[in-house]
Amino acid sequence: MIRTLGVGVIGAGNISAAYMRLAPMFKGIEMRAVADLNEDAAKARAAEFGLRAETVDGLLAADDIDIVVNLTIPAAHYEVSKRILDAGKHVYSEKPFVLSLEEGQDLDRIAAAKGLRIGSAPDTFLGGSHQLARHLIDEGAVGQITSGTCFVQSPGMEMWHPNPDFFFQAGGGPVLDLGPYYISEMVQLLGPVRRVAAISGMASPTRIITSLPRNGEVIPVETPTTFHAILEFASGAQIAYITSWDVWHQAHNNIELYGREGTLYVPDPNFFGGELRMTRRGSFATIGVDWDHPFLKDNDNGRANYRAAGLADMALAIIEGRPHRCNNDFALHVVDVMTSILKSGEIGQFLEISTTCERPAALGPAEAAALLA
Repeated sequence: MIRTLGVGVIGAGNISAAYMRLAPMFKGIEMRAVADLNEDAAKARAAEFGLRAETVDGLLAADDIDIVVNLTIPAAHYEVSKRILDAGKHVYSEKPFVLSLEEGQDLDRIAAAKGLRIGSAPDTFLGGSHQLARHLIDEGAVGQITSGTCFVQSPGMEMWHPNPDFFFQAGGGPVLDLGPYYISEMVQLLGPVRRVAAISGMASPTRIITSLPRNGEVIPVETPTTFHAILEFASGAQIAYITSWDVWHQAHNNIELYGREGTLYVPDPNFFGGELRMTRRGSFATIGVDWDHPFLKDNDNGRANYRAAGLADMALAIIEGRPHRCNNDFALHVVDVMTSILKSGEIGQFLEISTTCERPAALGPAEAAALLA
């Protein structure tokens, strides 16, 4: 019989509901408790999902909690994850894992010394569409990927988020906030990044909130909101990566990968599903691909949503004694790439990436089915 690891959550904000709602779909994990500095928020979330409300200290001391999911704001990820490891528990962090290479390396040292695991979102690259892209690349369907583009552009977050301030402060911006989805996707498809170059800027030094309840309030912008970057991968692939919160409308595909024998049009890795298209040399016709993957199925109001797949894979990997896919080496390499893009945008130079990682193991249909309860 498969063991079940007890899961506690620190941070009772918006994203916690998705983890709690979807976790019962998976083997190996059971949500048991939630904590937040705002104890009323923790009590409300606990009541909503039939969990136990705890203080942070109480959750970290609880004997029935094996893994703690860190859903605090990005600026607190390092300190909270360190507390979790110091308490002798595995940690799975919402993205970004940390905000600097040094923070990630420090957590690595602590985890290694204590024999603990670190995992990090995003796990959307485990979705059926993205694993199909991985399958097609690995079998050489479009030949060696030599170049490509990645576009992530919108007007920003102040139109919908009730408290968007942190998006525009140090530790925010489109690279650190959205980059984990897109860079994780490219690394799992193409392997590690060798070097980056970028230019950056912002369209305005202030933003006007148009969401409720703070409609009309002006907030400062303290970090660049547009980046044009080049990523050179160890494989030799060169990807143009453009991300911005200063664009009202655009018509680019999220990710296009150009191989020697064809092109892959990869859907938005902010989501688990979406249509993947492929064309081959000498033809503009789209080639259909049959792929019966569990994480392609609509399961959440008409869309594929398997959040907590990475958490479940980590729990089962602990139980089975194998590497987990959303692992700390992978997450830290993504952080290294992102922070190097930020630095390159400041100094206008190519920067070598000091870390590397293995591509996470592919999650084919059989492997994905094995994660589901």
